[in-house]
Amino acid sequence: MEKGHYSPPWADTSIIGVAGSSGSGKTSLAVAIVSSLNLPWVVILSMDSFYKALTPEQHILAHKNEYDFDSPSSIDFDILVDRLRDLKAGRRADIPIYSFESHQRQKETTPIYSPHVLILEGIFALYDQRVLDLLDMKIFAEEDADVCLARRITRDVRERGRDIEGCIKQWMSFVKPNFERYVEPQRKVADIIIPRGIENRVAITIVEEHVRRTLEEKSRKHQEELQRLGKQAENEPLSNNVLLLKQTEQIMGMNTIIQNPMTKEVDFIFYFDRLSSLLIERAMENVHFNSKAVETPQGSTYKGLAMAGEVSAVVILRGGSCLETGLRRVIPECKSGRLLVQTNYRTGEPELHYLHLPKDISSHNSVLLLDAQMSSGGAALMAVRVLVDHGLPEEKVVFVTYFAGRMGVNRLLNVFPKVKVVVGRILEDLQERWLEKRYFGC
Repeated sequence: MEKGHYSPPWADTSIIGVAGSSGSGKTSLAVAIVSSLNLPWVVILSMDSFYKALTPEQHILAHKNEYDFDSPSSIDFDILVDRLRDLKAGRRADIPIYSFESHQRQKETTPIYSPHVLILEGIFALYDQRVLDLLDMKIFAEEDADVCLARRITRDVRERGRDIEGCIKQWMSFVKPNFERYVEPQRKVADIIIPRGIENRVAITIVEEHVRRTLEEKSRKHQEELQRLGKQAENEPLSNNVLLLKQTEQIMGMNTIIQNPMTKEVDFIFYFDRLSSLLIERAMENVHFNSKAVETPQGSTYKGLAMAGEVSAVVILRGGSCLETGLRRVIPECKSGRLLVQTNYRTGEPELHYLHLPKDISSHNSVLLLDAQMSSGGAALMAVRVLVDHGLPEEKVVFVTYFAGRMGVNRLLNVFPKVKVVVGRILEDLQERWLEKRYFGC
């Protein structure tokens, strides 16, 4: 079977550049656009994060307000372009944190992952041709020079620990001449020039409508891709990487109790936890082990095995939480992460709403991806793609679920054929998610 292709909605991220003079209201404009959209997938990225770290000599000049922060040479465009390319490709990007008090980059970074739309704002957002090549819309914010100066003084005194005299010195020495030399020419490449910032509701509405059309188009393409993958996987036989629990009489007896609507809640939870432990144990059979010898209490040597590396788990909320009791029984010290994928009730499209992963997940030996049920496979596809985007090879992913629809399993393994799927039961068609409702009593 030919390997399928899957692109999540955040692949080919739409990037909007907002440039303009210092104090022209770029940040306020970007915030106003995000607020008017009221969506979780639109992110603002400030170019302030990409100032270059200063040398000791430059550091002395900066504290005297004699260093030019308003020249393109002060921005690390190479790192900026690298991060934008990562985001454009749907990958995670670690954004530097710059301190204006110490004039240095911090050791920590801020991760950005899965924005559908990114708003890049900064005085040089439309300056570098490599950045321009990545932008889908170019905006130039325009404001009266006196207003810009007043805003700059207010910001630098409140947020950057500077005094008024130093602010005016910087304005006259660097900001004003660099605006005329470097910033104002960016107007020529802008698609939209917005005067009066957030007061210009007409311009904000135009941008908002453009972004909404972009998101609708992304959603349509994503749904079409899921449908195509479903048809492609419809009549395919199950892969050898589907590891079904052996249907012993004990397993069938527990399944009978779990699927009987008359079963009491306490019995349902007890038997489901037993089954979840068996599923995790089956998943652990796919973990790599190394030889290890230990000395027994009797003084003899036992030649056994030890896990070759760390095993962690990622829970797909909230269904995957049903499997956590089994996880803790089998791997008590297991690191775990969370992600929330919810289906849009209007479109049937899975959407990523929350993500928290162990920091070093890419180095783990195996990662168990837990969900109580897999129906269409849309959430599973998105979850595996998230792990792969964070540097984890797909062959290290073991998807663990109580039961799954055949088409959903085939759809997942068509795109990620090296993933292992450990499942309690395979059904021909699985639509309604009921397990977590029963398990959590709601």
